[in-house]
Amino acid sequence: MLAGTAGSTMRGKASLAAIGDLILSRQQPHLFRFIGPVLRQHEFTVAHLEVVYTARHPEAVRLGRTPDALEPLVEAGIKLVTLAGNHVMDYGPEGIEDTVRWLDERGIAHAGAGCDLEEARRPAILEHAGYRVAVLSYNCVGPKETWARHNRPGCAYVRIITHYELDHATPGGPPEVFTWAEPRTLQQMCDDIQRLRPQCDLLVVALHKGIGHVPVVLADYELQVAHAAVDAGADVVLSHHAHILKGIEVYRGKVIFHGLGNGAVYLPEDAFDSGSLPEDWRRRRRQLFGFEPDPRYPTYPFHPDARYAMIARVILADGGLSAAGFVPCLVMPDGIPRPVGDDDAGREVFRYVQRVTEEAGLSATLRFRDGCAWVE
Repeated sequence: MLAGTAGSTMRGKASLAAIGDLILSRQQPHLFRFIGPVLRQHEFTVAHLEVVYTARHPEAVRLGRTPDALEPLVEAGIKLVTLAGNHVMDYGPEGIEDTVRWLDERGIAHAGAGCDLEEARRPAILEHAGYRVAVLSYNCVGPKETWARHNRPGCAYVRIITHYELDHATPGGPPEVFTWAEPRTLQQMCDDIQRLRPQCDLLVVALHKGIGHVPVVLADYELQVAHAAVDAGADVVLSHHAHILKGIEVYRGKVIFHGLGNGAVYLPEDAFDSGSLPEDWRRRRRQLFGFEPDPRYPTYPFHPDARYAMIARVILADGGLSAAGFVPCLVMPDGIPRPVGDDDAGREVFRYVQRVTEEAGLSATLRFRDGCAWVE
């Protein structure tokens, strides 16, 4: 059972919709064609901007990632974006500056990045229908170059430590991997949440975390950090970065989406030809993740399971968290996500999320009714 906010008062209902990673481009302005109407049905809408946008960097211009590429956010009804992620400094400080300026001019709230660490740790707050929803955003995957400092732009973050250890007598053999959050930065996140808790009805923490392109598997730190966020006062944890759906967990009566997958992405193959990726990325992708993108998806070169997508839904009632679930979506070969309902396609997406939840050993029980999945 999901737990509401303590001390909540009788109020009407409101709802929040959330989607995962966004990579927008002037070259494809129609990514929200089908999910936009669903998003606009909710009072609160949250998405994660995977990359930043500027006309002051040649690579951003080549890929169509100039600020005008963000215009579809307005039409789709996106009210708030999170920014803490591994690509936030791809185009230098100008990328953050120009992205934040554009969002401010359009009245779209943002959290997770800024001109210094204080600004990056600042929450974004939305108000509607008598409810106050607050969002914090943290990058858990690095690299260090993205981390904001007191005198340097970047993103809010939780530093993760990785340790490799052989569990048998074979030097150079496959190791066992251990991960955990460095205590100081984990405590900073918890302090932010605890300070914010009395100021809102619903507290959402967005974590850029996970093992990319790998189904089911959750690293140790993912559970540690998500649980710490709830222990500190978060009602909902939204996760992204893996570019693939991961399982859903109920922890202490709150809901954790361990991977929202892709929200809306335009990423042609030539996007890998320069920028922050290594020159041999295509070969390394095969070695690291064991997949080849489906050639039918020329602008969506992800794991085949990345065709499954979702719009997370959170219902507020009586002053706090009441219910949570998701709208199943499928990404078609044109790269545009489409909501699917009470049909074979909708049940296929639901069964996938149900399976990865169970195989990851997570506690959520999911039910499919009226074309939506619900956490019970």
